Amino acid sequence: MPVSSVTVRTPSVTPAVVVVGTGPRGTGFLERIAANARSLYDGLPLDIHLVDPHPPGAGRVWRRDQSPLLWMNSMAADVTMFTDDTVALAGPVRHGPALHEWARDIREGRARLSAESEAAEAAEEALTPSGSGSGLRAEIAALTGQTFPSRRVQSAYLSWVYEQTVAALPPGVTVHQHRTDAVRVTGPRGGRQRVWLADRTEPLLADLVVLTLGHLDAEPDAEQVELSRFAEEHGLIHLPPDFTADSDLSALPAGEPVLVRGFGLAFVDLMVLVTEGRGGRYSGSAGHDDGELVYHPSGREPVLYVGSRRGVPYHSKIGYGLDGERPPLPRFLGPEQIDALLSRPVPPDFRRDVRPLIDKELGFAYYHRLFTAHPERTRVDWTDFEEKYAAADPGGPELDALVGAAVPDPADRLDLAALDRPLDGLRFPSYDALQDGLRDYIRADLGRRHDPAHSADLAVFFGLLSVYGQLIRLGDLGDSGGSWHGFFSYIASGPPGPRLRQLLALSRAGVVRFLGADMSVEADGRRGIFRAGSAVVPGEYVEARALVEARLPDPSPERTRSPLLRALYEEGAAAVSAGLVLVDPDDGRLLERDGTPHPRRFALGPNTTARSSGAFTRPRTGGPAFRQNDATARAALTLLAGLARPPAAATAPAATAPAATAPAATAPAATAPAGSPPPATPPAGSPSTTVSAPRPPDGQPVRS
Repeated sequence: MPVSSVTVRTPSVTPAVVVVGTGPRGTGFLERIAANARSLYDGLPLDIHLVDPHPPGAGRVWRRDQSPLLWMNSMAADVTMFTDDTVALAGPVRHGPALHEWARDIREGRARLSAESEAAEAAEEALTPSGSGSGLRAEIAALTGQTFPSRRVQSAYLSWVYEQTVAALPPGVTVHQHRTDAVRVTGPRGGRQRVWLADRTEPLLADLVVLTLGHLDAEPDAEQVELSRFAEEHGLIHLPPDFTADSDLSALPAGEPVLVRGFGLAFVDLMVLVTEGRGGRYSGSAGHDDGELVYHPSGREPVLYVGSRRGVPYHSKIGYGLDGERPPLPRFLGPEQIDALLSRPVPPDFRRDVRPLIDKELGFAYYHRLFTAHPERTRVDWTDFEEKYAAADPGGPELDALVGAAVPDPADRLDLAALDRPLDGLRFPSYDALQDGLRDYIRADLGRRHDPAHSADLAVFFGLLSVYGQLIRLGDLGDSGGSWHGFFSYIASGPPGPRLRQLLALSRAGVVRFLGADMSVEADGRRGIFRAGSAVVPGEYVEARALVEARLPDPSPERTRSPLLRALYEEGAAAVSAGLVLVDPDDGRLLERDGTPHPRRFALGPNTTARSSGAFTRPRTGGPAFRQNDATARAALTLLAGLARPPAAATAPAATAPAATAPAATAPAATAPAGSPPPATPPAGSPSTTVSAPRPPDGQPVRS
């Protein structure tokens, strides 16, 4: 069981690591510490400080206090935080339940909610007149592998994973929680680092620091600043890029047009919160492949005019599993090809050297499935096709001729360009005609994504996962505009099918109107209004007094709202033009501007050049993030073990101390009375005094 301590932070010979960010990525790193510690750090004492104002496990994005209407965009069977034998690990595999298996264990009494979830449920039950609480247990009771869970269910799962991970840490490892922000990291390259927190005057001392910060806020760019200024000047509404769940949507007026720029997952959240979230409801069944819903408005909804660069929503999540053989990946973009790219004297160009290999890999995955699962729709033997496919240049006329001869129906051929930009070249005579055209497109996409006859599409999904895992070693090399990551999200990380059926119902009800591709927005100073148009309906425009940017903030070293990252950039940490922290793809060490890895600072997650497809993943798909977590954890433990074994400390009795958790709420730095001057920060290496701490049953102290 966790043990609390009431102490003041003191210098100690015990090695220490500070992890900044305790969402899924920080929890995944901690799980790999637990998995590897016994072989790399056996019996040695270690302090682990976890810094995050949000709940451990869930973090900000998956925290419990969000609308229960918001879902995950993955089925429960496709979500796990645990490794398996498909993950390329140097450390041990530690099995654990996927989300739907965890829910079954909760229902059948083999597992319990985490202490944090239990406390939150009890608090909500006390505030509910019926004593029914939040409905979390009812959701868990009804959850199956094919359910798209609410985010609060995922929050409970992640909280449980965190609690189990802490319990799995070996004796001698003590965990300290600090529910606050880290604002700065200082310290020499070869010595202890100082992690400065927002709510205390003395830093945490650490032998190494791991940043698992997740998605971050950013200051608006020049365009957004100008649009906000225009809105304020003319009494309009402008919501810049943000996490939709954190945006104040109450300003959007009922019944009035609202321009929405962005058609991805942020739009889906917006759509849900201003329709069902304002009292609207659906009749019919969104769960059936051919189900047609009817939306019954509350009268409090705005009218959303939505457009984007592509002009269409992200592709629906595929609604079936892959029977039979998976495509044997990697084939054309694997370790051998990555080694060759990295060995070049001149850095490879992403568009010229990397993207053709990606396209060929995806094509191989697609046609392997088409030829082996649906041979009646092909004209030649797979072995013959594969040999010629391997010899053909990607994107060249020879490959096009091969596919044209072997796959007679154009609908069965993989056209990545058309898949990426389905409205290119199309024109509609009016916005009313566009509504009909896009509803037909969405219905066709839903049908295809839920029809196993098109299982080659699912093979492309597995190809995308394989490619993502390989590209980690290249970082964001050459993909400065994020086109590859955007394509991946558009194809592989779209909304659940039921959400697109809701979108169709909202379109029929006139609550959502489509603007089309290459959406443009202008601020009309003469009329004091926002105006939007698109390339697919030339010469027509929609005017509105409200504009919502439905997307996450773009990362930028200059505009990040993280004081921690700003300080690191100012000190010399490197970043690429896309705004991502430059890291060594092998172990996650931060790189400085001269390319030198920092020996004591690491970073993992979507704000780095080694970003992967997610902090959790579908079981048995290789889990690139898990591989990264393992490599970083092993590098960290190797460094820490060397520090923990000086001759004078080789026989330290603290090696038998049990794992423990010390919440920061019970272990603050010494606080002066109100109005007193703050205590001085001691110079580097200055001693301070230990305050007595409660002891675990075996008598060993808990350090903080």
